[in-house]
Amino acid sequence: MFGSLRVLIVGLISIGFFCQAYAEDGVTDTRILIGQTIGLTGIIAAPVKEMNEGANAYIASVNSRGGVNGRKIELITLDDKFDAKLAAANAELLVKKEHVFALFQNRGTPLTEAILPILAANKIPLIAPSTGAKVFHAPVNPLLFNVRAKYQDEVKKGVEHFATIGAKSIGLLHVDDSFGMDGLAGFVSAMNERNMIPAIVTSFPRVKPDYAASADIIVKANPNALIIVSSSAHTVELIKAIRAKGSMVQIMTLSNNSSQSFVQDLGPAGTGVIVSQITPAPNSSTTGLGKEYIALAKASNTTVSYAAMEGFVAAKVLVEGLKRAGRNLTRESFVRAMESMQKFDLGGLMISYTVADHTGSEFVEMTMISNGRFIR
Repeated sequence: MFGSLRVLIVGLISIGFFCQAYAEDGVTDTRILIGQTIGLTGIIAAPVKEMNEGANAYIASVNSRGGVNGRKIELITLDDKFDAKLAAANAELLVKKEHVFALFQNRGTPLTEAILPILAANKIPLIAPSTGAKVFHAPVNPLLFNVRAKYQDEVKKGVEHFATIGAKSIGLLHVDDSFGMDGLAGFVSAMNERNMIPAIVTSFPRVKPDYAASADIIVKANPNALIIVSSSAHTVELIKAIRAKGSMVQIMTLSNNSSQSFVQDLGPAGTGVIVSQITPAPNSSTTGLGKEYIALAKASNTTVSYAAMEGFVAAKVLVEGLKRAGRNLTRESFVRAMESMQKFDLGGLMISYTVADHTGSEFVEMTMISNGRFIR
């Protein structure tokens, strides 16, 4: 009798340990469930397609080698059509119905802001949101891990470049939302540092913009250089409208417009447009990261573009955090593991986190569109 009772107690204890080990949402003995809400359709669909290609190709390669600590990564992606309300609803569904372990690489500043309450309420980590807004860097959100550099750093790099080459009048054209306002803050700061007065600062509505009217304002102000802070579809139409008015102002835009589809959509109007980048070149064999991506892209027939490289880098950071968290994976252990990633070299791109800093990378460099591609 006592022997049977002992076996029963040991069995119950074993079951308790087993349940404890795999009680975390989204984690089983064989898989880790990750959720993503992103604009598969809508005005950012083309760059999102490239970005997801890079991320999915890396995750597939990891899974083909047995996954992470014996578990394969399963990514559930929902379309938010680049709408903040839908992004919040998708995030809620992924957390409450699909029971994902973490969220990964959504896109857009207003959309990321919309899902922050869901992170806080459910203690869900978010890795690599595709936005460089400063609000996601300071104050530090303990559940959010940025990978890309800040938009304000990109804008400041643009102002520095134009000032260095002798541009006396620099203007800013930005979308009238939180993304645009973040770019504006960076622009004002960079101009003030150089005691420069903007040639023009103007915005346009995110919904139903009048591209011709915005172009007229820019042409009338006649700046030497212009920085545009906007999504890819809007930026394409704005540049075309400005060129159609006969203006040859030097234009610069940010890394959210770094996709090959952006270049293709611009066509001849893209020649000479400067685009800041937040990763090393995806087609360069001069960095370890570039070599790795070229090999992966060739093996998986994945697009070779900066947008795809961003997805690839984001997935590498996610996987590294999961590896460091170990087999007994919990959200708490994952967050600690991510914060242990200090000065981690991906092969030409340094990623670093601490409890007090979740910025990830500060890498920014300038490229120019020439002959239908980005050149450095």
